[in-house]
Amino acid sequence: MSGSPNLRSAHRALAVFLLALSWLLSGTAAAADLETIKSEYQRPAEIPFPSHTPYSLHKAALGKMLFYDPRLSGAQNMNCASCHNPSFGYETPVATAIGAANTPLGRHAPTVLNLAWTPRLFWDGRADTLEDQAAGPITAPVEMNGKFPEIVERLDNIEEYRTWFAKLFPGEGVSRNNILSAIATYERTVISGTAPFDRWIDGDENAVTSEAKQGFELFVGKARCASCHTGWNFTDNAFHDIGLDTDDIGRAGITSDSNNTRHAFKTPGLRNLSYRAPFMHNGSMPDLKAVIAHYNFGGNKRPSLSPEMRPLQLSRTEQENLLAFLLSLTAEKTNTPIPVLPN
Repeated sequence: MSGSPNLRSAHRALAVFLLALSWLLSGTAAAADLETIKSEYQRPAEIPFPSHTPYSLHKAALGKMLFYDPRLSGAQNMNCASCHNPSFGYETPVATAIGAANTPLGRHAPTVLNLAWTPRLFWDGRADTLEDQAAGPITAPVEMNGKFPEIVERLDNIEEYRTWFAKLFPGEGVSRNNILSAIATYERTVISGTAPFDRWIDGDENAVTSEAKQGFELFVGKARCASCHTGWNFTDNAFHDIGLDTDDIGRAGITSDSNNTRHAFKTPGLRNLSYRAPFMHNGSMPDLKAVIAHYNFGGNKRPSLSPEMRPLQLSRTEQENLLAFLLSLTAEKTNTPIPVLPN
């Protein structure tokens, strides 16, 4: 299929939706239809690194050190992992992360998982690249409160950092752009591991339970989750108002189309959900049962509410099956060694 990546994604999502709609209306699904839908959720074989900043093992290693280095913060007491902790699915286990002033931030920390496939960053999509995204929290006074002139000087005074920046960025060394490039390169390698769902997609019928299989049928059918949670990372990377109790205007704060984007937030991917509670942009949902109950209810009615949001009338058993499917998206093995930082 030709066209832009976003257009191809939209076509694939439409195909899945139409198949699911046909399935829902007929009451049964042909095996061929199920296999076609499943194929839309297969893991990709490669990470899509930008051509202007290709993958480098050493650059990713440097970026990982910077991701964990508190010297990028103003008080040298926070790092990127303070809000994006691998133990919690690269999020935090509280409603909203805690910033430099030891006060809660306005939104829940979004996961770093699988951002190499994400075209717009932050809950409201205000950053177009991972390099732009990385700069935001580092310099935000309420987050890490760092200042790049001080950060550059600090890192340049550390021999090991100075040596590696000189090797990886010849003639440039330690700089704001090179720091962000290294961090972004590392973040593109942060990928959720193989989950039971992936093994089922690849043909292992025993990889998931019958309840999880029924949950997947609900996910792409009656529950209509697949209208927004598409592809292997289960997101259309678009913005929707799902009817949460919130005063946060979301995407409307950065776009002129404020009527249709009010209270709209980016669709999160669904990988490794077992580690990532609480959920939603404001951390208002304590667990996945609460999330499913919210969608079953249909959300608060208002002009900006997504047309996909309406009562689902899922039975208790159907909600349990949907939960079983969502839990099958968590990787079976996750191992994230913490780097030793240079001094």
